[in-house]
Amino acid sequence: MATTDHLIICEHCDCVYEKVPLAKHQKTICVRCGGVLQRYNGLTVQQRLALTFTASMLWLFANFYPVMSISLQGIKNSATLWDSVLALSQGPITFIAMVAAISIIIAPAFQLVLLTWVLGFALASQRSPGFKTCMRWLETLRPWSMLEVCLLGAMVAVFKLAGMLDVLPGIGLFALAALSLLLIRIAGRDVRDLWEIL
Repeated sequence: MATTDHLIICEHCDCVYEKVPLAKHQKTICVRCGGVLQRYNGLTVQQRLALTFTASMLWLFANFYPVMSISLQGIKNSATLWDSVLALSQGPITFIAMVAAISIIIAPAFQLVLLTWVLGFALASQRSPGFKTCMRWLETLRPWSMLEVCLLGAMVAVFKLAGMLDVLPGIGLFALAALSLLLIRIAGRDVRDLWEIL
């Protein structure tokens, strides 16, 4: 029976190539459509798991600490990510609140849980129970996790409100920024090479 482990398929145009070992900072590109086929990922399983635990702690900080605090003439108010979702749900745009909750709270949480599960078993050089399902869910959740969009919106709000009110970025905003970067690093396209590692 022929093996296909040495092949890679472009996700954009379905062109088939042979995998090649990559050095630091290298990537392979599809000659037909220009899509990225592989990127060098120098992280070991232990490093990925450590970054996943770090990201989990940052998720807690981003969700339960204020993203920003505003004050005007002695009246102070602060808001967390949960507060923003609840504020959106109070009115005619409840559907937007649900989408916001999924993209900035639920999807990243599921990504972190799935990564912890898969990498925890990978540390012992074995596949986790439900490995295929977990990997498919990680791939499905990737476009739904939009922390960087939320971060951009929060930063725009901070700069816009700064002209009218006293605005103080909170711990949640800094945690959100760090979490966005970490999730891109550990749950981006490079997560696919776990198929080969395991």
